[in-house]
Amino acid sequence: MAIRILIADDHHVVRRGLVFFLKTQPEIEIVGEAKNGREAVELTLKIRPDIVLMDLEMPIMNGIDATREIKGNFPEVKIMMLTSFSDQDHVIPAIEAGASGYQLKDIEPDELVKAINHLMNGENQLHPKATSHLLSHLSAKSSADRKPLDDLTKREVEVLKEIAKGKSNKEIASALFITEKTVKTHVSNLLSKLELADRTQAALFAVRNGLIG
Repeated sequence: MAIRILIADDHHVVRRGLVFFLKTQPEIEIVGEAKNGREAVELTLKIRPDIVLMDLEMPIMNGIDATREIKGNFPEVKIMMLTSFSDQDHVIPAIEAGASGYQLKDIEPDELVKAINHLMNGENQLHPKATSHLLSHLSAKSSADRKPLDDLTKREVEVLKEIAKGKSNKEIASALFITEKTVKTHVSNLLSKLELADRTQAALFAVRNGLIG
């Protein structure tokens, strides 16, 4: 089944370019286009895409506010920020609003397709600059902001550490000498116990709680 994509960007040329390229990919279906955040929210309500490629700076409603509203109503919809901004003032609010991916517009087309597929499979898709900002931001938080890990088993903590390193389920299985099916079970359990929406939030949680330096 094709990955259903909604593109939200206020620049017509950018939208057309994305549509032109992504339509050539057999595993991807473009189901809508929005020129601002408000339209992205309204179209998500109507068509329920799998992934929204979301620009940050748009009129009427920006990408961060749109992401927050979409995730609040449709948590199953994945949001990938596709933007020119790589500074902390944009990265941190976007992730905190619920974006599961953060990529820059200079990304190579083939790499964008890979990122879309990985995101659809529940894997972290953060540009290295975004990851760097997140680590700096979280390391600056006081230990008082940390949550206890008492509810997690030893193995779940190990899986959580590997998620924070950006590893896929297959890579985690290889590193911990367990099956990929077992990894999926551990991931599902730890997300539920920690009340986290996805792997990106799990990675942030791991750093915030000192599980990875």
